[in-house]
Amino acid sequence: SGATVPLEALLLAAGLSIIAFGLVLTLNKLTVYYAVGGALLAGIYPFLKRYTSLPQVWLGAAFGWSVPMAWAAQTEAVPQLAWLLFLAVVMWAVVYDTMYAMVDREDDLRIGVRSTAILFGELDRAAIAGMQVMMFGALLLVGKNAKLGGWYLAGLAVAAGCALWQQYMIRHREPEACFRAFLNNNWLGLAVFVGVVLDYTFRVHGG
Repeated sequence: SGATVPLEALLLAAGLSIIAFGLVLTLNKLTVYYAVGGALLAGIYPFLKRYTSLPQVWLGAAFGWSVPMAWAAQTEAVPQLAWLLFLAVVMWAVVYDTMYAMVDREDDLRIGVRSTAILFGELDRAAIAGMQVMMFGALLLVGKNAKLGGWYLAGLAVAAGCALWQQYMIRHREPEACFRAFLNNNWLGLAVFVGVVLDYTFRVHGG
């Protein structure tokens, strides 16, 4: 829109990055090390659509990096459970961002931008389904390792229903329907979150 110029955008990005790094410096050393990795993941991502057909995987890693960082900040350690949850987050990001890429597939092909939607082609729905299965498999293992119970499993069941509904919405690959499927992931994530909260709440109260 011309509301800003590249130099202003770069200065803003640099300023926000400095502030963010300053906040990280108030935490332990392990978190600071992980913050450097997170900065690299986030900084490199915008360029990947021109060089790889799997930018969604990198996006998932950039988003999911919050998992080991949070663990490091709170416990000064990153156990196997954290990496299992990180894997689930990566799979989820690839799922929903592939749905989003299905919306823009024709435009991306025209301008030469790559994506998993283009890479998977006619196998896009099958690939998304496979990653959804892997994501829920990882989340089940997370629940087992974290000793989460019935409330968590109920949350996963609701989330699985959302995943099935998303598959239904993208069945004809219509851009508007694919975008609605992408947005539906808000509800999927909420279902998992509520399941975790309820499980810990009733566990604390002996229920």
